[in-house]
Amino acid sequence: MNTSLSSSTVEKIPSGATAVLVLEDGTFFWGRGIGTTGQNVGEVVFNTSMTGYQEVLTDLSYAGQIITFTFPHVGNVGTNPEDLESITPAVRGCIIREDITNPSNYRAVQHLDSWLKSNNLIGLAGLDTRRLTRHIRDGNAPRGVICHDPIALTDLKALQTKALKWPGLNGMDLAKEVTCHKSYGWTQTVWSKEQGFGDIAVKNLAPKFNVVAVDYGAKLNILRCLANSGCKVTVVPATSTTEDILNHDPDGVFLSNGPGDPAATGKYAVPVIKDLIEIAKPIFGICLGHQLLAIALGAKTYKLALGHRGANQPVQDLETGKVEITSQNHGFAVDRTSIPENVVETHKSLFDGVVEGIRAINKPAFSVQYHPEASPGPQDSHYLFSRFTKIMANQKAK
Repeated sequence: MNTSLSSSTVEKIPSGATAVLVLEDGTFFWGRGIGTTGQNVGEVVFNTSMTGYQEVLTDLSYAGQIITFTFPHVGNVGTNPEDLESITPAVRGCIIREDITNPSNYRAVQHLDSWLKSNNLIGLAGLDTRRLTRHIRDGNAPRGVICHDPIALTDLKALQTKALKWPGLNGMDLAKEVTCHKSYGWTQTVWSKEQGFGDIAVKNLAPKFNVVAVDYGAKLNILRCLANSGCKVTVVPATSTTEDILNHDPDGVFLSNGPGDPAATGKYAVPVIKDLIEIAKPIFGICLGHQLLAIALGAKTYKLALGHRGANQPVQDLETGKVEITSQNHGFAVDRTSIPENVVETHKSLFDGVVEGIRAINKPAFSVQYHPEASPGPQDSHYLFSRFTKIMANQKAK
């Protein structure tokens, strides 16, 4: 059930309702609370993925956001300690259509509800997610408050005021909140059904390339894909200087995904990236890293009305004509009209034409807006990690 606030500050709580979502325009949706109790404010968005809800909920790019899952059955395969994209989730809450059923999967270790509680995450079930998704689609991603708090439920006006007072993601630098605090090495490789996760160190493999990954909110499977491609990976904080990065003597630098406004994060990240471009250090960027590379090359970014969030996003490679089905999660994009002459647009969205990839003409730097690590999502774009290693090999051969 959903409606809009009246002039009264007190609303009658429907039978069975234990939680509510209140949007900045006064629209509210009753439901049943799952996960921990309390309330959180954030940008309300939707994700169209049919699988991989645990990976979605632990993607640090969702910092500051409340996720609405458009697929109705979320939680039915449970949770496990392997399908994590971060150790500590940064999402503000989640919204699902159906009540969570008991797990039915051989890999399940924990019920989603207890997993949400253990990670201090608030959830809301039992509301019309189609109606909410249409509301977001037609009116842009709103600010909202998800509330699983019996006392606060009686004063929806106060919750609306809280939503209105929240500044939103424009101009917000969230990378500093989710980045690592100190550098560390990464050796784990991708998961397989037969062996689970691999490890370069355990296999005693000699990595061919030394890569520094700048952590703006990096998904763990991206680091696994880099290791799987023969890279010794050193992860460094988002605020690392050029000197910090070069002290590791990297063959290439990876710019990770992450949350927030790229223009805000770019205040300290872009000067470093410009230095790396100038000395022709191979660079590969994903998501926020793509946007930061674009800014460093002279382009601008802007906030999308809805963003792209799901594992079914078609993207065309403009240089080969090939179409890839991709996994995406971003609310900002590169302004095509601002791309300078020394940069080529390599990929575009077939949904709305948004820029999905770029490369520098005279420098070994490229990036994509989407997520080639496929966690969750299809594996159409795994080739990009091989492209990065080939660029590093070419630079080493010079």
